Amino acid sequence: MASQRESFERGPVLASMDSALPAATYNLTRILLADNPAGCVFVPIRSMQYLAVIDREEIIFVDSQYRRWVEVAWQAFQPQARSALDQPVAYRAAFHTPDGRETQRRLQTEFHRALALLDLRRPAPGEARVLPLR
Repeated sequence: MASQRESFERGPVLASMDSALPAATYNLTRILLADNPAGCVFVPIRSMQYLAVIDREEIIFVDSQYRRWVEVAWQAFQPQARSALDQPVAYRAAFHTPDGRETQRRLQTEFHRALALLDLRRPAPGEARVLPLR
């Protein structure tokens, strides 16, 4: 299967804010990313008509109306600052459009829903067996 290549552009950061991603959402991004040999995951957020792109460094959000322009980027994730896997992960939200801050309000909820749906559609892992030691 041929790989698909996408490119996105972004303007200057107009504003930014610190936030925290719920543990379940952050952990799911890492699981989906680890399962994808391409090094990125495309997540359609149908309820908002956005596309999220997850890579090792950041998660970008693109409005389907402006297909190539990054509106919001979640960056500088700090999973090492948490003491347990069920704690939220701090990050920085960078807004590249005047509407970015408004979009951010809905993203965390809708993004998690889209991730969960994508996770449900993943192929089930192969059968596991416990082998006796001899």
